Amino acid sequence: MTPADTVKIAFTALQANKMRSFLTLLGVIIGVASVMVMVSISQSVQSRIDDFISGLGTNRLMVDPGSGFGPRRQGAGTAQPFSEDDVNAIRELPNVAGAAGTLNGSATVVAGAVNWVTRISGVNQDFLTVQDWPLKDGRNFTDQEIRSGAKVAMVGKTVVDELFQGYNPIGERIRINKVPFTIIAVLAEKGQSTFGQDQDDTVLIPVAAARNRIIGRNMVVPRQVGGIQVKVADGADLGTVQADIENLLRVRRKIAVGDEDDFSVRNLTEMVRARTETESTMGLLLAYSGGVALIVGGIGIMNIMMVSVTERTREIGLRMAVGARQKTILMQFLVESVTLCIIGGLIGIVIGIAAILGMAFFGDWPVFISPGTVLLAVGVAGAVGVFFGYYPARKASLLNPIEALRHE
Repeated sequence: MTPADTVKIAFTALQANKMRSFLTLLGVIIGVASVMVMVSISQSVQSRIDDFISGLGTNRLMVDPGSGFGPRRQGAGTAQPFSEDDVNAIRELPNVAGAAGTLNGSATVVAGAVNWVTRISGVNQDFLTVQDWPLKDGRNFTDQEIRSGAKVAMVGKTVVDELFQGYNPIGERIRINKVPFTIIAVLAEKGQSTFGQDQDDTVLIPVAAARNRIIGRNMVVPRQVGGIQVKVADGADLGTVQADIENLLRVRRKIAVGDEDDFSVRNLTEMVRARTETESTMGLLLAYSGGVALIVGGIGIMNIMMVSVTERTREIGLRMAVGARQKTILMQFLVESVTLCIIGGLIGIVIGIAAILGMAFFGDWPVFISPGTVLLAVGVAGAVGVFFGYYPARKASLLNPIEALRHE
């Protein structure tokens, strides 16, 4: 009997019990589809984490007041704020390419008869360098404008589109909370952040202007800033620079040896390490979930093949009586099992792709469907068919022809 004959017989046997074959396929279909969806979600999450880390920059340190970065009850933002003097001191440290202290808030911006509520950030002259944010047009703030709190502003593309319908606003005046500012630059477009925030919906002004005219000053630290972002020079060791900043701030904030710091310095390489650990954990969970689903489907395949062997015992005995070898019987039932699994795998792939596209359409979720994942799904489905179909096939091949013919 040729391999083609074996496949033909397998299809004939499966078609003879269409409903039973379909119900048997369900386990494999669900397993393969779930693996496709979970792998796509995993790749999407990893992509977003990569984009977030890339957007922050791996040569950047984030310095915040308070002992934590979570809710205020964990200490974030509850300590004495930093001052511009702290920013200037950090800037003087070795291997620091730039240090930017910021004050953030929101306000209504008016141009002519049009108004728009946007994010207002008070920054210094290092902000664009630290953020790696180029200008589309115009110039950066001067040292004199930063020190004096001049009423000048740089605006993002979204603000330009909303207030000026896209035409060049350099030299135009806007009012921020009724305070007039002159636009000196338009920021290059950045688009949405990893968390969906429109980074171009912003107005940058000198930090002193933000403190004195828009956001307000702190009574304890009159020249206060919020968080400090530090750009480390290329090739420098982030850990060394981080330690230098921590030592400097302990001295400036008069923290005694052994006392807990009232500030935190985040090294973004730690976020990269956390991302790697997250990927490993997620990969193990996905492998476990997919394995369980496919094992359940495989057990269903084995069960139905055992039933099939029992129902076709006389047929097996007749084939052996007319000369069929054990190897032929073994291959016949193995082909049936593998065929069931591959058909289920293909259907599962189609359903999985449809589910992924549905998530992308309705949930604004990025789509990741790699050919390798599809090929792996088909291969695993076939392997499940071989593994769980071997025992029933071997049992069929070892039947005694005479007893098989007597079977009722």
